[in-house]
Amino acid sequence: MKHYRSLMISALLSLLGSAFFSCSGGTGNSSASAEADTAFVTVRDGQFYIGDSAYRYVGTNFWYGAILASEGRGGNRERLARELDSLQQLGVSNLRILAGGDGREGLASHIEPVMQTAPGVYNDTLLRGLDYLIADLEKRGMKAVIYLNNAWEWSGGFSTYLEWSGAGEAVNPADAGYPAYMAYAANFVRNDSAKALAAAHVRNIVGRQNTVTGRPYSQSPAIMAWQIANEPRPFAQESMRPFAEWIAETAGLIKSIDPNHLVSIGSEGSWGCENSIDLWSEIHSDPNVDYATIHIWPYNWSWVRPETLTDSVDTAIANTDAYIAAHHHALAALAGGDRSKLKPLVLEEFGYPRDGMAITPGSPVTGRDRYYKYVFNEVADGGRLAGLNFWGWGGTARPAHETWQPGDDYTGDPAQEAQGLNSVFDTDSTTVAIIRSINERL
Repeated sequence: MKHYRSLMISALLSLLGSAFFSCSGGTGNSSASAEADTAFVTVRDGQFYIGDSAYRYVGTNFWYGAILASEGRGGNRERLARELDSLQQLGVSNLRILAGGDGREGLASHIEPVMQTAPGVYNDTLLRGLDYLIADLEKRGMKAVIYLNNAWEWSGGFSTYLEWSGAGEAVNPADAGYPAYMAYAANFVRNDSAKALAAAHVRNIVGRQNTVTGRPYSQSPAIMAWQIANEPRPFAQESMRPFAEWIAETAGLIKSIDPNHLVSIGSEGSWGCENSIDLWSEIHSDPNVDYATIHIWPYNWSWVRPETLTDSVDTAIANTDAYIAAHHHALAALAGGDRSKLKPLVLEEFGYPRDGMAITPGSPVTGRDRYYKYVFNEVADGGRLAGLNFWGWGGTARPAHETWQPGDDYTGDPAQEAQGLNSVFDTDSTTVAIIRSINERL
């Protein structure tokens, strides 16, 4: 079983903490804080630890967790329990989730419902959904990486903050295309008003007190890390310097509010830094950034084509190996040979389409399975990756449309992508078996 000792300790402490809050009416004290401290994820010598036990994980992306955990529109706590039960049975205990969703509803390629409907105006039902999700993860001894912003349109993020700051109506790539969107989003890190709105959201979420457990998020053993954004990018050469400055400012802000948890960036790697691994190294050298992230998308990055998904897996693997190696080498260079300064590297987002670009749950995933086996072994072998999160868990969802429509099940694929293309469903028996097998090795 995966990290049996660590997870049992974490689960026991969570139960003790829950019992304490139940008896005391939700008031915290130093004893509760001490219990939570022992379950926090820490970094040492390029690895993650929980207490004295090394923590390596094969996790998943579960961006819609807070929506599913709510009691309002989109919520389904019965499904949430089923999904978390299934993931635990597979040994998956690390979830990457979104604490956001900003702007107007009814937009193409945009998730609904949104958490922040106007600057500082929140859907309290969704906030309580996030509370419920975190509390449930505590009881289960599971961990969450929570990202607070998004460079892409599907949850608002950069473009919504710009629109709210008077930069003009947000460009929607569903209408105008991605080149136009990226030109617009490149202004985010150069717009002080937009950055101030994003910082206010960081303060509101990171500084929040959980209405279910009664204690601040900063004391939750379920939170592994706060993450600045999903795939933050400068989007233009002229934005690279302001981008690096914004990353440093935001990392410092998060640490000033919550010094107990790790901070990460959410970067794709050099691909998300205008193809500059030097910029990626710079933003990860910040002392408030505890570990490094990369994302890899063989199809999106044109390493494979729709007609070669099963035939070009070796090409995808070779390019993946080179990409991991380059970033691992860059981290080693930052450490300067001092292992105590080495930061862990996590491949926190990667996907591979179904054979023939199919979207139906249970349809063939020959290429994906081969690719997953290779990537998973990078963690199991104890080499360059300290953890990973595949994209993404669809579980019991059954997409009703290729393009997500309000009322449809949430899958691992956000609204701008074909529903089911990159999702792992509970009917994908071969992939599920691979996930279970790799976690039994950890």
